[in-house]
Amino acid sequence: MKFNKWTIALAATGVVSLASVAQAEESHPVNTALSSTTLSGFVDTSAIWNLGTGNTVANRFANTRADRQDGFNLNYVKVQLEKPIDEGTWSAGYKTEIMFGPDAGVMPGRLGGAGGEIALKQAYIALRVPVGNGIDLKVGQFDPIVGYEVTDSYANPNFSRSLAFNNLEPFGHQGVLATYQFNDVLGASVGVANTANTGATAVAAGAGGSTINMRRGFESYKAYMAGLVIKAPESMGWLAGSALYAGIVKGLQVGNDNDPVTYYVGGSLATPIKELSVGAAYDYLANGSFAGSYGNATSLYLNFQATEKLKLNTRLEYATSSGGVFATNAGNDESVVGVTGTADYALFANVVTRVEVRWDTVVGGANLRAFDGEKNDVSVALNVIYKF
Repeated sequence: MKFNKWTIALAATGVVSLASVAQAEESHPVNTALSSTTLSGFVDTSAIWNLGTGNTVANRFANTRADRQDGFNLNYVKVQLEKPIDEGTWSAGYKTEIMFGPDAGVMPGRLGGAGGEIALKQAYIALRVPVGNGIDLKVGQFDPIVGYEVTDSYANPNFSRSLAFNNLEPFGHQGVLATYQFNDVLGASVGVANTANTGATAVAAGAGGSTINMRRGFESYKAYMAGLVIKAPESMGWLAGSALYAGIVKGLQVGNDNDPVTYYVGGSLATPIKELSVGAAYDYLANGSFAGSYGNATSLYLNFQATEKLKLNTRLEYATSSGGVFATNAGNDESVVGVTGTADYALFANVVTRVEVRWDTVVGGANLRAFDGEKNDVSVALNVIYKF
């Protein structure tokens, strides 16, 4: 431990002892508060080759949009600080996740207006109230409670995001979320937040700033959410670990005279083959673009652990909408099919390295050649992520 010159001088005259100073430093409230805080994050990069003649792609997340095709990309860097809540009563903690890079520009917690490359993905206080088994609260900005996939690429089976993730689900909320685990099988969550924006409309609605707080003229409106999860206990043999989740998010769309509602059902299923797992999800968004509009998507996931280091993941998707949600140029009553295959091989410690092939095609709508005059959009991507 280093001491400044004044401390050393006082110690030399016998006024203080270095041992007492060191003890005081170690017990300082700031040091005590930070002692259980963890620092983590990652750097997410990619290279994408689009096999078509143009760069028009289906409306997926920012990491595979048109400006990322046929080149090398820094998607984003995430820095996370977290102090988890303790198991004891009346415990408290916090979590802060900051995104740096192009992907941050589409997030509802972005800073610096439209196109800003810094965003607060999450920033909440975690509290545990000792009622029953314990009620866990998140107060601040937190991730959505619906969806099979998440913002952090490495946590998903595929590099590209699903059609539902980007177009039918919220990216985040600012408010209060309460979670209660009744037992090892059943859990529930309820929350209230500022008016909700879905991924597809959040950017357009928030052209002047952060959409997660844009409530001008709608201060009395809030978004409401609820979720229910059922997990298979260990006593169910090979089914243990399987889970079924259902959720709903309802909230007035900022800037539009419509009231969007997102419905979600999804789950993961273990199989008798230990290396194989299956997942499925269904999303439905009512009134997302305008009153009476709709969008829905069904996704099926197959995940196979081929070897200790090699994972093979497949995603099959079918999505329909009242027009222009999933493929901008498809026209009214669009229907889009997507097939994604990803090979994830652990080459280095703390590094995710994977190769992905994605195929999207329009099978219904006013324009079946929505991808720069082509019916199909095919791309090959390399994704490398370092986690720290």
